[in-house]
Order: sequence, then C-alpha cells, then structure tokens
Amino acid sequence: MSSARVRVEADGAIGRITLDAPERLNAVDPEMCAAVVAALRELDADPAVRVVALTGAGRGFCSGAPLTAEGAQMGVLEAGAELVRTLLGTTTPVVALVHGVAAGIGVPMALACDYALVADEAPFVLAFTRIGLMPDGGATALVTAAVGRARAMRLALTGEALPGATAAQWGLVAESVPADGFDARAAELLESFAAGPPLAYAETKAAVNAAGLDVEAALALEDAGQRRLGATADHREGAAAFVGKRRPEFTGH
Repeated sequence: MSSARVRVEADGAIGRITLDAPERLNAVDPEMCAAVVAALRELDADPAVRVVALTGAGRGFCSGAPLTAEGAQMGVLEAGAELVRTLLGTTTPVVALVHGVAAGIGVPMALACDYALVADEAPFVLAFTRIGLMPDGGATALVTAAVGRARAMRLALTGEALPGATAAQWGLVAESVPADGFDARAAELLESFAAGPPLAYAETKAAVNAAGLDVEAALALEDAGQRRLGATADHREGAAAFVGKRRPEFTGH
C-alpha cells in the first residue's frame, strides 16, 4: 500500500497513513492523493483494522498543493475531491492527527476525518484567496457545517491562520491539546477507537454525515469555480507572488 510519498502501516487494530513529503510540509500532488485513497480503501476493507490515523511526517500535517511560479497544481482538484469523498465514505473511523500546519486541501482533509486531534498551536489556513483561488476539496461545506456561515466566510475570505486551540473552541475540530501532550493523547484516542464497537461507529458516521453535509453539491460548485479561477491572470499573479515572497497585485482579470 505504501508509495514513495505515502507511508502505510497496520499495527493490530490501528492503521496509520502518513503523508511523507516533509521538505514541503506534506503538500500533496495527485499521486499522493491517489495513494491515500488506495490505502484508505484497503485498510477499510480489513476487518482487523478498527481505526485509521491520518497524519503527516515532519513539522506539518498538509500544506496544500505545491505551487510554482506558473500556478497551482490544478490536478489536485479532482484527486483531492476523491480523497475527501473516500474519507467521508469509510466505515472505519478515521482520526486526523494534526500536529502542524493544515493549509489549502489539508484543511478539508482533516475535517473530512471523523475526529481531528490538533496541537494547540497548529494553524488551519484556508489560503486559497491569497493566490486568486477559492477553497476546494469540499471545504466550503465542511467548514461551514462546523463553524457556521460567518466564521466560514471569515476564514475563506481573509486566509487568516487559525490556531488549533481556537479551532477547537469554534467547533472546527474535535479537540486540541498542548504540543507536549499530543503524542500521548493521540495514542490514547486511537486505542479507545480500536476497542470500540465498529458496527455502531459505521452507522453513526453515515447518519451524522448525511444529516450535516451536502459535500457533492459543494464539490461541484468548487470544481466549476476553481477551474474558472485557475485560468485567470489574478491566479497567475497570486501564485507568482507567493513563490516570490511578495504582495500580489490583483486586477480582477
């Protein structure tokens, strides 16, 4: 199941998927997304695996999609959507272990998991508008369902970094803990899920997601909007400014 950039392990009842591109804070390309999807499906089909942890190597959880001076990797649009669909559709509980930055597609990846444990200082950043794009990966539905329209609009329009502790206070994520207690709490949480009732978890997950989300509608709107924005001069300028570490000059074209 493992690939060059995605490590997959199963230790008894606990499966673990690790994004392994620490030199770019685990920014994901289409191949990495596909590898995570394949791993999720295989672990979900294994009756011995009772919980899956999704995390990142090094300092970050996932910093989004890699950027170049020519623009974002738009191929992640479809691959990221499929990854989010798969996370929502597993019968096995998936726990996001967010010890460092979650940005771009990393935000809906964490929120599509069934439980997100985050370090108090780990930032959540919907940074899309900074490069002339809009949130994708179902973020418009997932964030709004978690924190409401006003706060979702604030995060999406400003691109501000929201610390993990505040994210938990807002209800964006399930729980935050100090960094020095993160690993211990993660182990405790995974053991608890591994010992729980898998059939009840599966039915509960399906019902809660059905009640609170219309991700397919959001994904369709995001896909259409992102493709339009990806062809604009504003996006090219935003991406170039990001790479060049300067303030972008958007013109509305």
